[in-house]
Amino acid sequence: MRASSLIRLVGLSLKRDVRGAVSSVFGVTIGIGALVFFVALGLGIGRVVREKVFPVDAQLVEVVPSQLTLGSMLGGGKIDQATVDRLAALPGVKKAWRKMTVRVPAVSRYDGEFFGSRLHLGLEVIAVGVDAELVRADVKLGEFIDPGEGQPIPAVAATRLLDIYNHTFAPNRGLPKLTPTLLLGFQFPVEFNRSFVVQAKPGPVTATSMQLVGVSDRGILAGLTIPLDTAVRLNKASGVDAETFSAVTLQAESPSHVPELAARVKEMGLKVDEQDRRWAENAGAAVLLTTSALALLSLLICLLAAVNIAHALSASVRTRTKELGIMRAVGAAKADVRALVFAEAAALGAAGGALGSVLAVAAAFALDAAALTWLPQFPFKPDSFFSIPIGLPLAGVALGVLASLTGAWWPSRDAAAIDPARALAG
Repeated sequence: MRASSLIRLVGLSLKRDVRGAVSSVFGVTIGIGALVFFVALGLGIGRVVREKVFPVDAQLVEVVPSQLTLGSMLGGGKIDQATVDRLAALPGVKKAWRKMTVRVPAVSRYDGEFFGSRLHLGLEVIAVGVDAELVRADVKLGEFIDPGEGQPIPAVAATRLLDIYNHTFAPNRGLPKLTPTLLLGFQFPVEFNRSFVVQAKPGPVTATSMQLVGVSDRGILAGLTIPLDTAVRLNKASGVDAETFSAVTLQAESPSHVPELAARVKEMGLKVDEQDRRWAENAGAAVLLTTSALALLSLLICLLAAVNIAHALSASVRTRTKELGIMRAVGAAKADVRALVFAEAAALGAAGGALGSVLAVAAAFALDAAALTWLPQFPFKPDSFFSIPIGLPLAGVALGVLASLTGAWWPSRDAAAIDPARALAG
């Protein structure tokens, strides 16, 4: 049977029972629409977790000293320059960036104008010195180097910290929301070897100031990132350890090298800090589990739609027995009759899948617009809760067709098995 004839016969058959066709399309529409909607929601939430809440670079390995291992007892648990050189020489390592925590407490007492508001604030400051190259791409003001005594220390804030300030701290305190550009150049006083909550170490208090020069995803969440040479200088001035590093960030040549690098790091008596990665994986697993459960429910709806289509086509075949018998009598093969039933089912499935996908995308855009208007601001609030790759609606249409063809399998056998003579004899 030619394709044009098949299409014409399918159109005539569907027009004959519009109510049944609409009922079949409705079931597929609900199933596919729910599936596309929930999968898009899961992809969108997963993207937020990966990119905003727990941003993890798949090529980075954070190496920290081991607290209680055989390697540390033998002197291999600390990270000095020799250890850094050994780490940088490991196969698969592209770059190694050193980190050193400022090992004395620090406080900031600010009393003055704060972007149009009056601010009186005292807080503890945690500072970590890093090699400049680790955050150089995000430094937008001056150079990320030790300025020496008496000059403001360049500091980089974490992107997540700024987000938390804007959506939690600022609204509750009546303070203005800030952007990375607006923060550039802001200075505030800092006193090292002084604390509000713990006893300071013996030694002098170093009073200086910090200047924000950028915002970075690689900045530490619970403090500020400063040049490594500055951290060394401050530790020396306070008489604390300024020789060993608190961590080393390794950049692997590719993500495939990360497992081997982690194993070699542990062999050296050191530890791989995977806390952020574990948090990201756990959050991603929770999102995946929820999305899978909702997708399974949607697939069950599609299965019910396939059963409904099977019943509808079976009834249609029974009411058209004489018509199908005439087709067989004038030369139509069993394959032609079977193709007619499958084509009708495919048309219903394609219509339901396309309509469901369109409705799901429309619902996603409508909910995003409603969330933007009605939901209050909160940390890590995304611009969109959905991620809809072009292949997702297409997959919805294909799945609708597949569900319909599955439901048409048994009715197509019944149609192909009609005996022309008995059908014409009534």
